[in-house]
Amino acid sequence: MSNVIFGFHPVREALRHRAHAAREVLVSAKPGKRVSEIESLAARHGVALRRLSEPELREQAGPAHNGFALLLSERADERSGVGAPGRRVGDADFVVLMEDIQDPRNLGALLRVFEGSGVGRVLLRDRGSAPLNEAASKTAAGADQWIEVERVVNSAQEITRLKDAGYWVYGCDAEGLPPWEIDLTGPVLICLGGEHKGLRPRTRDLCDGLIGLPMRGHVESLNVSTAASAILYEAVRQRMGGSLDRV
Repeated sequence: MSNVIFGFHPVREALRHRAHAAREVLVSAKPGKRVSEIESLAARHGVALRRLSEPELREQAGPAHNGFALLLSERADERSGVGAPGRRVGDADFVVLMEDIQDPRNLGALLRVFEGSGVGRVLLRDRGSAPLNEAASKTAAGADQWIEVERVVNSAQEITRLKDAGYWVYGCDAEGLPPWEIDLTGPVLICLGGEHKGLRPRTRDLCDGLIGLPMRGHVESLNVSTAASAILYEAVRQRMGGSLDRV
C-alpha cells in the first residue's frame, strides 16, 4: 500500500499540501464535520471522491484508516508523501538528526514534534532506522506532508559538515544537562539516538554537549518522542524570547 495515505489528518494535509499527487479520496466515515471538510477539499482541488463501506476501505487501506484514505498517482513520491521534495518550513538554523529510530510510530511522532516546533531541517540516518511507511505517516497525523526528511548515510560526516558551518551540536542523553541550562539559540543541531541504545558512540563524541531531562519520578527515562518534545520546546522558548551564555 505504498501509494495509499490513510487517516483523517494525513488525508487532509495531503489534500491541502499536494493535491496534485492525489488520484482519489476514499471515504467510509459517517457524515459529519470531518467528512464535510474532506469533501470540500477534494472538490476544491478537483480530486475524485468515492464512498466505500468500512470493509471495502479496510481492504484498500488496512485496519487503521479511521474512515479516510487517499490514493496517490503512480508518479507520486514512493515515500508515501513523507516530505515533498524542496519543501522548506521552519527555522533553517534549527536542525535535527535522527539515527536508529526503529519503531515507525516513534518516527511519525517525532516528525509531528519537529513540524510543530518549527525545525527547519530533518536528517535521518538511513541505515538502522525505521522506514517512512504508512504507520509513520499515520502517527505523524499530517505533519509528514509539511516537512522534508533528508536521508543520510553517515551521521559523523553530516555532523562534521554542520560544525564546520558554525553549528553547535548537542546530543540527547540521560547524562546531559537540562536543556534550560544550555544555549539553544542560533545555528543548532540536536541529535537523537535510538530507543534501545541511544546515541552512537561516534555521534556522542562529536557533540559539543549533551542534553538530558531530570527524572523526578520512579521511571528511568521517557519515550524518545516525549523527550524530544520537552527539549525542542525549550529550544523554541529560547529562540522566541532570549538566549543564555554558552555552556
